[in-house]
Amino acid sequence: MLEIEKSFLILDLSIQYLMNTSEFLPLDYLVFMAYGLLIVGVGLWVSRTKKGTKKTAQDYFLASKALPWWAIGASLIASNISAEQYIGMSGSGFAIGLGIATYEWMAAITLIIVGKFFLPVFLEKKIYTMPQFLEMRYDNRVRTAMASFWLLVYVFVNLTSVLYLGALALKTIMGVPLTWGIIGLAAFAAIYSIYGGLSAVAWTDVIQVIFLIGGGLLTTYLALDAVSGGQGVVAGFREMMEEAPKHFEMILEKGKHMIPDGQGGTKDAYLDLPGIGVLIGGMWIANISYWGFNQYIIQRGLAAKSIKEAQRGVIFAGFLKILIPLIVVVPGIAAFVLTKDTAAVIEPSDKAYPWLLHQFVPAGLKGLAFAALIAAIVSSLASMLNSTSTIFTMDIYKNFIRKNVSDTQMVPVGRIVSFSALVIAIVTARPLLGSLDQAFQYIQEFTGFVTPGVVVIFCFGLFWKRMTANSAMIVAVLTIPLSFLFKVMLPNQPFLDRMGVVFLVLALIGIVVSLLEPGKKATKGIELHKGLFHTGPVFNVGAIILSAIVAALYIIFW
Repeated sequence: MLEIEKSFLILDLSIQYLMNTSEFLPLDYLVFMAYGLLIVGVGLWVSRTKKGTKKTAQDYFLASKALPWWAIGASLIASNISAEQYIGMSGSGFAIGLGIATYEWMAAITLIIVGKFFLPVFLEKKIYTMPQFLEMRYDNRVRTAMASFWLLVYVFVNLTSVLYLGALALKTIMGVPLTWGIIGLAAFAAIYSIYGGLSAVAWTDVIQVIFLIGGGLLTTYLALDAVSGGQGVVAGFREMMEEAPKHFEMILEKGKHMIPDGQGGTKDAYLDLPGIGVLIGGMWIANISYWGFNQYIIQRGLAAKSIKEAQRGVIFAGFLKILIPLIVVVPGIAAFVLTKDTAAVIEPSDKAYPWLLHQFVPAGLKGLAFAALIAAIVSSLASMLNSTSTIFTMDIYKNFIRKNVSDTQMVPVGRIVSFSALVIAIVTARPLLGSLDQAFQYIQEFTGFVTPGVVVIFCFGLFWKRMTANSAMIVAVLTIPLSFLFKVMLPNQPFLDRMGVVFLVLALIGIVVSLLEPGKKATKGIELHKGLFHTGPVFNVGAIILSAIVAALYIIFW
């Protein structure tokens, strides 16, 4: 999730390269159009309501709490995977190697933690949003502060960046003007997601994942086959390990892996992946915040038929995360091996994936590859829209504007909010992201500055009854200033290590403030009763297998 800045920085160049060196045939356009019609058709079909009935808030925001495990897992991955990973992680695979896969494989373990320890509490509390939990645990101040923050981030950071990114792809590949590309993508997602709510988003995500994984595996297969000279993927993988052994090191040593910095120079890859610190440091903070407390991710679990289905869903997503590096990292390494002893030049490294599409994906299948790219964009866009409307309706509108609003009345409010957020994102996308490098650096710093505080507030709220509302507010207020201070004081410290240090400092502040408040024993502390964290045999076996696979991968590629 965090290792995508290089892709955003030079994505326009990468897609232009694809446009200038490959041709879309009529069959490619036909495949892409079929994909679009399929998604819209399925989205509208699952959005139907019986004659004479109206959608309730639970129907619209939580998909009637009827999602099965496989839909939850697929939707989690579709919401998470985006074009940045296709372009950026392949570029990192080209430059660094398999080490970048740690973002995916550690996420798989994080999903086990989320399913085991977080989802049981959230589902028992019957919440709709993460800020709603914060009021139950702390008070309305904490809820409102975090709701306001997430709304600003979703509208002015996430929605705008996804729209702009997708519009760049449409402009360079199909010649669609940037403004019309932004409007077109917004309309695409809006047609089914605004009307149908989470049901439409989740069920279309199942199809989106098929395109994402199918299109990605196609490119991987063709790239590995090319490495082996037509001898197959196993031979190709063996050849890559022999030709580029340093690209198969998971734990990077300081000063050993110099990579382009996106500005004509080089930097130490250790600053992005700080050796053993990756396994024991700040990446855990980033992963726990994203997979455990991020509304547009955790909302799928809240919409599950039962805790059993939710837990099985996150395990399924964990297994898919194991697969993702095969789709987005291995192709980059293949591109490195294919070009290292030739006159071909891939510079910057994020051109690796477009180069593979041009060289090895035959005409007629490029439409499928592009559909996979757009599927990543639209699925993320639809998820963010739904979560934005959920937070505003539940945490702002119902809490402050109209407290007695009925369940059915909240649905049109949610639709209006989704539409309004989309309009704001359309209007502000180009001005905010016109200078991609400055804009994305700002995005990374802004979200990374807040993550340590989010984890402290939620984790202490879940598992330490003594944590008080005042201490939670102080942690929330200090998160950004402290993160900025440590950035100034430790400019050469890896970003992930800094995040871990800020987390520890904020945790200490939260503990001290809570203990100094006399008579403030938490009356709202979470009761962790016997059986709350019980998990079934399917989850347990899946978690053991998943953990064993991740451990084996790190041992093999240490």
